[in-house]
Amino acid sequence: MRFVGKTAIVTGAGSGIGKETACMLAKGGAQVILVGRNEEKLKRAAEFINEETLKDSAVPFSADVTKEEDLYRLADFAQKYPSLDILINNAGGSRQSKIMDTPAADWDHVQALNLKSVFLASKILGAVMVESSKDPGDRAIVNVASLSGYKAGAHIPHYSAAKAGVINFSRALALELAPHGIRVNSVSPGFAETPLTADGLQNPQFIASIERNTALKRIGRAEEVANVIAFAASPEASYMTGSDLLVDGGWLIK
Repeated sequence: MRFVGKTAIVTGAGSGIGKETACMLAKGGAQVILVGRNEEKLKRAAEFINEETLKDSAVPFSADVTKEEDLYRLADFAQKYPSLDILINNAGGSRQSKIMDTPAADWDHVQALNLKSVFLASKILGAVMVESSKDPGDRAIVNVASLSGYKAGAHIPHYSAAKAGVINFSRALALELAPHGIRVNSVSPGFAETPLTADGLQNPQFIASIERNTALKRIGRAEEVANVIAFAASPEASYMTGSDLLVDGGWLIK
């Protein structure tokens, strides 16, 4: 029960890695606020988590994390709790196109969803964390980046650029929040079974390519990534800040 007494916010919590992370935090004793745009998915995720924990561990909160006004509403809501201890910036998404074919609007959309959202949430909710300061090392922000932040994708230039930005933004934020005892790290998943990869995983050739290029010869599971996110948010990582944790099955070492 390493998260007893803590309040956590998880963005993109309606499914996939976000939902698994929220569930792990709740099972560890945290009160978790599930954030996303799809209210029905959030409600279903909260119901699932509450059934798993046998208590009201999860509450849904509908918000668009690319919009300041929504995040200020979320900040006000979070202040209902004694403190805000953990922020998991997991919301993200991508579109496919070549650089020369990418409309500026698509570039802006993907950057906003994957990078601007992390900046806004860290700024607005980070301020709440500073104000509800506890013991040094007791609070953590974990930003979900991607293997694509290291290895550029030919048809996801906006996503690759944004996720590389998340990694370096996390380091800058770690320096700024260290005096407040707030740790900041990022986690970079490789290919895992999530709604974001569902279409590609219908293609046997795509699966074979992942297995061929991954040292562990398999696709990851959402809970395997969530385990690492939960670790980075936990007291077990109390002397770690400004780091990026790759969870890629050994893709980069191939």
